[in-house]
Amino acid sequence: MTLEREDLLESLRRHRGFLVYTARDLTDAQAALRPTVSQLCIGGLIKHVTLTERGWMAFAVGGASAMRSDPTEYMNGFQMMEGETLAGLLAGYDEVAAETDKLVETLDLDESHTLPPAPWFKEMRTWSVRRVLLHLIAETAQHAGHADIIRESIDGGKTMG
Repeated sequence: MTLEREDLLESLRRHRGFLVYTARDLTDAQAALRPTVSQLCIGGLIKHVTLTERGWMAFAVGGASAMRSDPTEYMNGFQMMEGETLAGLLAGYDEVAAETDKLVETLDLDESHTLPPAPWFKEMRTWSVRRVLLHLIAETAQHAGHADIIRESIDGGKTMG
């Protein structure tokens, strides 16, 4: 594996680790809490990052048509639904992370696909697999920070500090 791939994976794994660590020792009820003015909860953030990573890696492999998702799934992706458990969400995240890690070892980082139509993407813009990985790192880091604030609001626990 090249140094670039190792660096990308190390960074993604580090931020995944921060997010997962934030959920340590929480009950399902605590993971579903929304103790701040935000509607976000730790379980929902883990679920969202899982869905996001799965979708973007599908894009990396097969382009925009491969990443399509159900709008209801997106809306429900920020919260824990009835019957979902933190353990189940973490297991799903581990599964997606392992799939991503394996793909990063083999995908051509320079391969590009046209982005799906969305108001936040410029028309006909493309992203390389490398850019997708950078986006996943940023997305994971951002949501790990959100989770840290929520965790501190729940019981004073912190990921760092």
